[in-house]
Amino acid sequence: MSATGSEHGTLYVVGLPIGNLEDISYRAVRVLREVDLIAAEDTRHLEKYRRAYGITAPALSVYEYNEVPRSRQLVARLLDGHNVALVSDAGTPLVSDPGYRVVRAAIEDGITVTSVPGACAAITALAVSGLSPAEFRFVGFLPRGASARRQSLTRLRNDGATLVFYEAPHRLLASLRDVLDVLGDRAICLARSVTKDDEQYFRGSVSQAIARLSAEVRVRGEATVVVDGARAAPSAETDDVDAQEEAARGFAAEGLSTPEIVERLVADAGLTRRAAYQMALAARNGAGEDSPLARDAGDARASSPRPPPPPAHYSPTREEGSSGSAR
Repeated sequence: MSATGSEHGTLYVVGLPIGNLEDISYRAVRVLREVDLIAAEDTRHLEKYRRAYGITAPALSVYEYNEVPRSRQLVARLLDGHNVALVSDAGTPLVSDPGYRVVRAAIEDGITVTSVPGACAAITALAVSGLSPAEFRFVGFLPRGASARRQSLTRLRNDGATLVFYEAPHRLLASLRDVLDVLGDRAICLARSVTKDDEQYFRGSVSQAIARLSAEVRVRGEATVVVDGARAAPSAETDDVDAQEEAARGFAAEGLSTPEIVERLVADAGLTRRAAYQMALAARNGAGEDSPLARDAGDARASSPRPPPPPAHYSPTREEGSSGSAR
């Protein structure tokens, strides 16, 4: 069943459900049934998947404290031509779970490593959070200690990307209080027990989430926390803002697309992508047909030779005017 026909085996990194056993692909079930060995984070957790999907392959445990010696054993099996599936207790292996050393060792020995995609709590929560997914930062689990946790959050304070992290139920309230103190009362989506029968999504502010959890007798459910990114701080110098806005209007008058204007503002003025995007939109909207800048740009374009018409099969890109959504 080698993915490439090589004499060596293939290492399959297989995504499992994160709660609902129906959230698995046909391919994942087939691979798990056909491999020679399953490297599992906890072989006891694997039993429910065995029963649900008819899996009979033998299993070997691979967890944080034995991953280095297990990596050598698994590579030896792969070099002998055996196919191995790497799984975690739930979701996608390596994402806040063991498996990195196994994958790294296999790659270094020239073994084919391929992914069988599956569920991921971070992406699942982000997709329904109502917060911007255009740029996000996944930070895994925050440190357990209060001091280290606050230091980690301080490093993220000015990050404009949407933040996504995991937290255990018994630390959730303490972590959210630190988020409030360090990052401020931002918009948040708190996703618990994602895809399970008792899944919960709370959308509001950090302080509202803390109030809601404080009212619970016991906080339950593994949590995925999605926090709005930092807003661009206003410049201390009004002249700087005026210059940046003028530059944006100039780029719009030159006919640059919104993404191109954003890139120029980020590179030239040091703006965050979020601030640059807002300024670019304002500049593009302000450079209408009746504006002097637009008229000047139009005169310049009119005096330039027209390009030849596109071929019949031509399809415009997003920046050239396609109305299709980005993927």
